[in-house]
Amino acid sequence: MFRNITIAAALLGIAAMFFLVARLKKPDPVAPPLVEPAAAPYQAAIGARGIVEALGENVHISPLVSGVVEEVFVKVGDQMKKGAPLFRVDSREARAAVASREAEIPVLTARLAEAEANLAEKKDLLDRVTKLGSKNVASEEEVRRATFQHRAAEALQTRAAAELQQGKALLAEAQTDLDLTLVAAPRDGEILQVNIRSGEYASPNTMVEAILLGDTSTLQLRADVDEDSAWRVHPGAPATAYIKGTRDKPIPLTFVRVEPYILPKKSLTGESTERVDTRVLQVIYTFPMPATPVYVGQQMDVFIDGAPMAK
Repeated sequence: MFRNITIAAALLGIAAMFFLVARLKKPDPVAPPLVEPAAAPYQAAIGARGIVEALGENVHISPLVSGVVEEVFVKVGDQMKKGAPLFRVDSREARAAVASREAEIPVLTARLAEAEANLAEKKDLLDRVTKLGSKNVASEEEVRRATFQHRAAEALQTRAAAELQQGKALLAEAQTDLDLTLVAAPRDGEILQVNIRSGEYASPNTMVEAILLGDTSTLQLRADVDEDSAWRVHPGAPATAYIKGTRDKPIPLTFVRVEPYILPKKSLTGESTERVDTRVLQVIYTFPMPATPVYVGQQMDVFIDGAPMAK
């Protein structure tokens, strides 16, 4: 009796083991995605990831010289015209240099006027002595002395003129140094980012730009195509974009150009399957502003028709 029970228990254990192994080998059901990915609208589509940019690309603005920020004249969202002031770094030393150079100009001008008057006097003396010498009234030594004095006066006048020119050049240099403390908008556009504040130290060599400027009246898309698929990209081929998280609102793209240099991939999506050790071909498109708001720096799913172009 006991032996039969033991055998039955052993058989049940073996059966349970086989059931457990079979259960473990069964693949887990695939969880549905939180957001259904956009479907490719082309049969031979090339998938890419695009970054929204301002028209003509974003302008990264940094100070021209290092220094403590004296004043920031703009804020995010301001519409700027070319040449409008953006910010200024500490300009006290530059202003003092300009004032010093400006004060020197009247002194140098007066010195030149004095030298010119002295030259005129020596020229008149030389002319009179020369006439008297031709009539044997003045001695040869007096003529020679007047000639030397005239040459010395000419040298002093030339030196004074050169010093005045040098002073003006130094003033222009000091004014340029002062101008470099003020950073102005290089083009029309909207202020997209302001990364500096008054009292902070700013340098041209920082990794983060002080101000980001862009023309947002029209937006463009920079699509990164993995180099493995770059050969399939045909300039002018149809392309469609989708805002991340949507699949029912396609945005038609208008081809602008292909950047003719393949560069390391910089724009990352954060997906676990994404390759980061690759290079990408960048293709530029423009697109009409959709009903759903789109912002500079936003990522979009891009599909490019990779079918051969009709001849």
